[in-house]
Amino acid sequence: MPNNKPLTLKPKNTSSRIKQETINRPTRLIDIELFDSWVDNLDSATQESFLSFASESYSIIECFLYARFLGYRGSITSCEEWIKDQYIKPDYRKVLADQIDEMQEDIRKLRDAVEIGEVKRDSGVARIAQMQKELRGTIIQMEEFTSSKDRKGLLMAGADRAIREIMFIFKDDPIESPLHEASMSVWARMQLEE
Repeated sequence: MPNNKPLTLKPKNTSSRIKQETINRPTRLIDIELFDSWVDNLDSATQESFLSFASESYSIIECFLYARFLGYRGSITSCEEWIKDQYIKPDYRKVLADQIDEMQEDIRKLRDAVEIGEVKRDSGVARIAQMQKELRGTIIQMEEFTSSKDRKGLLMAGADRAIREIMFIFKDDPIESPLHEASMSVWARMQLEE
């Protein structure tokens, strides 16, 4: 049997229903200072090598892997914030993606112009075909750029892991020092390869 009584709203205590705020992670400035103190504590030759690598490399992940290789135990966030603060890195993927968007918009505008008769059909169609060819070339270029960067990052991560495991196995062994020098040479050579 249906209930015909009107519903009454009960006042709710809103403070008991609000989710407690979570603690924020350290601020950007703290992240930068943490990584900066790690860089400052490196010996001068290693510090110079890392700073040179960080200034020339476009990949934050590669910089982080190199820092890990040198003994950094912190998070990638601190490394990323420090690199963004110290060095301006161009984002070529974003540039290519923006170019692709602009090309698609230009093709759409040209199609609209051909449709309404502002541009002759034969010259418009030829120009659209040429623009689509340029667009496909730019898309291929972006995919090659992305895959080569991803491949290099994965190879370096694997090499970093392998070198760390070998160093752990031979820790406190007489071969540890020459092994460390050899691993630095391998790392440097990997950086030079494309």
